[in-house]
Amino acid sequence: MRIIGIDPGYAIVGYGVTDYAAGRFKAIDYGAITTKPDMSFDRRLEEIHLDLGTILDEYKPEYMALEKIFFTTNQKTAIDVAQARGVIILTAKTRSIKIIEYTPLQVKSAVTGYGKATKKQIQEMTARILSLDTIPKPDDAADALAVAICLAHSYKSQLNARP
Repeated sequence: MRIIGIDPGYAIVGYGVTDYAAGRFKAIDYGAITTKPDMSFDRRLEEIHLDLGTILDEYKPEYMALEKIFFTTNQKTAIDVAQARGVIILTAKTRSIKIIEYTPLQVKSAVTGYGKATKKQIQEMTARILSLDTIPKPDDAADALAVAICLAHSYKSQLNARP
């Protein structure tokens, strides 16, 4: 099963492509889609759409694991990230990719077994699970890979629960 994990944003969108079969993971590619602060917001969204489309067309994932956003204070940032998430979801849906969303707590629990794990603990376990020599960079890519791992660890129950 090929999975793309996404850590959404509008300045940086982390992505991580993995294969998962017979309980084993293989990291295929990871990185970040970046947009420049001096670009208009609509142009940033377009850039995310185009770059993500290229990645999806190249790797052809069956599933997208998408981290849900969680903001407590900055509503403008939350709204902008939500718009970027909409673009990400639409880009995947136009390619018939199944999307499953996870909260940060679900990702932490799936990767480390502990819902209050630190970012460093999650990154270290992600590298270990994927048999990588180093923690993936940038951090957004490591986060995206962790979301992909979350889907692989829980996909049977998630897919069986869907109508």
